[in-house]
Amino acid sequence: MKNILTLSQYTFREAMARKIFLTFFAVSSFVLILFVILFVSVSIEEMASMISVNGNEAFDFISKIVEVMKIAIIAPLFVGGLFLSIFSASSFIPNMLEKGSIDLLLSKPVSRAQIILGKFFGGFAIVLLNIAYLVVGLWLLIGVKFNVWDTSILLSIVMISFTFAVLYSLIILVGILTRSSILAMMLTYIIFFILSPVLLLRDKISILIDNVVVEYLLDGLYYIIPKTAELSNININIAQGLGIDEYQPIISSFLFMILTLALSITIFNKKDY
Repeated sequence: MKNILTLSQYTFREAMARKIFLTFFAVSSFVLILFVILFVSVSIEEMASMISVNGNEAFDFISKIVEVMKIAIIAPLFVGGLFLSIFSASSFIPNMLEKGSIDLLLSKPVSRAQIILGKFFGGFAIVLLNIAYLVVGLWLLIGVKFNVWDTSILLSIVMISFTFAVLYSLIILVGILTRSSILAMMLTYIIFFILSPVLLLRDKISILIDNVVVEYLLDGLYYIIPKTAELSNININIAQGLGIDEYQPIISSFLFMILTLALSITIFNKKDY
């Protein structure tokens, strides 16, 4: 466990040296500054006038504004946060496998499984800290502005970080197989932005195409790849305080992460460097 923690810290220092963490932090800070400017320049009454709600008391107006703002914040935050996270983490493994870096790493008294797990937890920690900084900052700004301290939005930290961990396991596997940060990043983006949203609509697609082979193919892909589209919907629901109505996407995505990491460790153990 000590070796894994040390390697995680090394990954964190690498991200600092390459300005990955600082860039992520700067983007998050920029978003928070924009919301500070918005909240200072626009009054609650002006925000309420933008929402078509008749016959409600002022408290209801405030609740409605906060509800609309949470939805407007959480959905883009899930997509934008993961976009930046994937971009930032895609080079960790290829850089590690470069001649000289891998030789030095393998000369240390650590197992290859510990190296992979150290990289995994180090990258996860970088994203977790940045997402937490941004979400907590937004929660504080909303609380100060509207005096509504709804902690349900803070659960987005968990869901966004978990989704990244699932996708990061795939980045690690592709990085080990190809040593290409571009390929790892693009494949992850394809799953995140295209495949998962399309497979969410597989029932409707099967009806339109009416082909048994296509139906089995879509169902097979659906149960194999991470369900990021469903995780996005769950993230919005928990941020609104609605809870989780279906755990299957979480469980299957978690199993994907475990199996992908196990496969990464197995392949890494068998490779010569």
